[in-house]
Amino acid sequence: MGKLVILLFACLAPVVLSSGQTVRQLLDSLSTEEKAYFIRYNLAKALESTKARSSSLDAVLSDIPDDVRKTIQVLGWAVVLVSALNTIMRMVLSQRQREELNKAIADYLSSNGYKDALEVFKKEADMPGDVEIKYSGLLEKKWTSVIRLQKKVMELESKVSVAEKEFIEGAPTRNKRTPSEWIPRPPEKFCLLGHRAPITRVVFHPVFSLMVSSSEDASIRVWDFETGEYEKSLKGHTDAVQDISFDHTGKMLASCSADLTIKLWDFQTYECIKTLHGHDHNVSSVSFMPGGDYLVSSSRDKTIKMWEVATGYCVKTFLGHRDWVRMVRVYHDGTLIASCSNDQTVRLWYTNNKECKVELRDHDNVVECIAWAPDAAKSAINEADNKKGSNVGPFLASGSRDKTIKVWDAGTGLCLFTLVGHDNWVRGIVFHPGGKFVISASDDKTVRVWDMKNMRCLKTLEAHQHFCTAVDFHKTNPYVVSGSVDQTVKVWECR
Repeated sequence: MGKLVILLFACLAPVVLSSGQTVRQLLDSLSTEEKAYFIRYNLAKALESTKARSSSLDAVLSDIPDDVRKTIQVLGWAVVLVSALNTIMRMVLSQRQREELNKAIADYLSSNGYKDALEVFKKEADMPGDVEIKYSGLLEKKWTSVIRLQKKVMELESKVSVAEKEFIEGAPTRNKRTPSEWIPRPPEKFCLLGHRAPITRVVFHPVFSLMVSSSEDASIRVWDFETGEYEKSLKGHTDAVQDISFDHTGKMLASCSADLTIKLWDFQTYECIKTLHGHDHNVSSVSFMPGGDYLVSSSRDKTIKMWEVATGYCVKTFLGHRDWVRMVRVYHDGTLIASCSNDQTVRLWYTNNKECKVELRDHDNVVECIAWAPDAAKSAINEADNKKGSNVGPFLASGSRDKTIKVWDAGTGLCLFTLVGHDNWVRGIVFHPGGKFVISASDDKTVRVWDMKNMRCLKTLEAHQHFCTAVDFHKTNPYVVSGSVDQTVKVWECR
């Protein structure tokens, strides 16, 4: 190994000769024997074009003592390092930056015990005295900063690559498609930062260009999805905010929390106007009735409750689930409530008499999320089931920890078809307003667009760095929003 290092040094010596004074000073530090070796090697180098090259180099390397080899090795690397640094610094560094880099390198050599190299380096860099303490660990810090920047560069390159692929494959613009065919495409328009814990729900405002996110950090944040600007934080809960819901006017927001409460917020003043108490455990979901006079909630206490907004009183309690009720959603005409649970079932309830209309059983694990299909989805669902209109609905989709999405006919209680493709729990689901697609969020870190007519995954977005927990599709504007355990909210433009 020593011979290889010396050979490398000698091969680099002609390059270093351009440093003039540097090499002369180093040669002056060599003993007579070491100088003789250096001269002998360069003579052998001159023979490299002849047949005698190999034997000449072997003769040069055969009798070098270990102590000479060590000295040459240290000096050789120092010369190469100084020469390389001088070249780099002349190109990109200011005088002050050069001095700081020299001191950082000196500290690194000192702290790692490279004493011989340190002395040579200090002499060449004209650095008398001891290394200053303030430069301790600076080189390592700079190095880790470079690694972080490199990671960012790689992420940006990946996004550019995806965008180029979209362009090359001729991803259609909005002008070439009808709104019912617009789907979210990478890269994201905005990545919104501010929450300090996982995102639990994301919801678009029904009127304004605003969206709201809730988090396990006990806060609710309001954002402008067209500009990416943060607007306001709603604070009042003392534990994770699990779900949020707007009334049809957008003037009132309901939130529920692991602190066992439901809060009603005036969305014009951002003030909390009521706090509803009644559940005995984590309140996991909340949803307004169509008229806005009532709202329903579900809880880990296995119940579903209906509340009068004006008074804050609980007017009905729905019993039947055998475990934590994860989500509750109201059908758009207000006649039915759908709920899903850790008991692996989806239940449909009549709102007028609290009776369970039907229990849907086909999932093999906890059912995390549900969504009612819009009327526009009827055609695509019937084509997928090959019934040509015989299924009258209403229709419902459910997402489960069994990694599947199931579409149900709420009228008959039958599972019409199953969408398979996610590699982990399905945590969020929403129908495209045009009715042709379902968009889902999963713990496999993706947001997927499903073509219901053909029962296949049409598009996969590598959306987040961690589990995707929530997704929503704007009813009239071409935007999708997603939330994640990585504490980010992302806005995706559709085309």
